[in-house]
Amino acid sequence: MTTAVRQKSDPAARAATSIAARIAALDWTAIAENLDRDANSVMPSLLSQNECRELAALYPVDKRFRSRVVMARHNFGRGEYKYFDYPLPRHVASLRSALYNPLAAIANRWNKTLNIDLRYPDEHKMYLERCHAAGQTKPTPLMLQYGAGDYNCLHQDLYGDQTFPLQVAFLLSAPGDDFTGGEFILTEQRPRMQSRAEVVPLRQGDGVLFPVHNRPAQGKRGAYRINMRHGVSRVHTGHRQTLGIIFHDAK
Repeated sequence: MTTAVRQKSDPAARAATSIAARIAALDWTAIAENLDRDANSVMPSLLSQNECRELAALYPVDKRFRSRVVMARHNFGRGEYKYFDYPLPRHVASLRSALYNPLAAIANRWNKTLNIDLRYPDEHKMYLERCHAAGQTKPTPLMLQYGAGDYNCLHQDLYGDQTFPLQVAFLLSAPGDDFTGGEFILTEQRPRMQSRAEVVPLRQGDGVLFPVHNRPAQGKRGAYRINMRHGVSRVHTGHRQTLGIIFHDAK
C-alpha cells in the first residue's frame, strides 16, 4: 500500500497558499520512493474543497475545451471526458507547470536506469517547445465525468512520439457523499508474469502520481521495464469528476 505524502502544514493553511507553494512543500524524496516501489504516490488534499468545486464547475463551459469524447462510442468504457483548450484555466496551468519540474528529475533518473538517452528539460515550457516542434501542439489536460454505471477501461495516455512518463489525476468529487464505487485502478505487467492490479484510495482534492506507459524495476539481470495501465472501476451511485494532468501535448 502506498504511503500518502503529506504536506508540511494543516489544510486551512494550505488553502491560503498558492498551488505552486503547496507542491514545493511536498516531500519529494518520499514521492520518488513511493513511485519506485509502488508505481504510484498519493498527495493528500493538494487541492482545497473550493478549488475542486471551481474546477468541476468548468465542465459545462464548452469554450474552455477543445474536444469532447463519449467513451462508449470508442469502446473506452462509459462516461465522457473533455480536453482543455489553451489558454488553460489558472489552476490547471499552475498544477501542470509546478508539478513538472520535480517530476522531470524522477523521469530523467528512470531513463538513466533504463539506459535511455532521452532527458527532459527542467522547465515545462521548454518541454512543450519540444512537443510542438514534433507537431504535438494540442493541450492534453482533461476533465472526466462519470455517472452511475460508468467506468474507464484500462488504458495509457499516449498521444505521439513525445511522451512524458508520469502523469497526475485529481479527484474533484467526494467519495461517499458525491458517489460510491469508482475506484482508481493501476495494473502492471511484468515480463512473463500475470498482471497485478492495485486499487488506490483517494479523497476529494487528492492527487495520485503514476506512470503513463512503463516504469523501471530491478531484476537479477539488471533494470527492466514494467508495462502500466490505469482506469476507473464502475461507479455505483452518484457523480464522479476527475482532473487529469498530462505533461506532453498531442497531435
